[in-house]
Amino acid sequence: QVQLVESGGGLVEAGGSLRLSCVASGSILRINAMGWYRQAPGKQRELVATITGSSTNYADSVKGRFTISRDNAKNTVYLQMDSLNTEDTAVYYCNADVMRNPYRGATAYWGQGTQVTVST
Repeated sequence: QVQLVESGGGLVEAGGSLRLSCVASGSILRINAMGWYRQAPGKQRELVATITGSSTNYADSVKGRFTISRDNAKNTVYLQMDSLNTEDTAVYYCNADVMRNPYRGATAYWGQGTQVTVST
């Protein structure tokens, strides 16, 4: 089995910064894409940022403010969030596309989520 554990969420004032971390553990052969998604109250889960190798992709709403990175040796993905505003308030979920077996395709796994609240 594979587990993803997020950390780093919390309460921050508008204009502040937070850094989220997500560690993948368990039976892992290789991790392809890793990413961050978020879900605000009453809204659908949306993509924030993904990273595959050295290639990154961001939602328009976070471009220039958020930076995704990963440490492959530690099976960890990070999300540096700067210039936070109240619209960034949401539960942030980590996602990883994991290969456990060389003869089978990858499976997507999710973390349990970490709350980010931005106050005025």
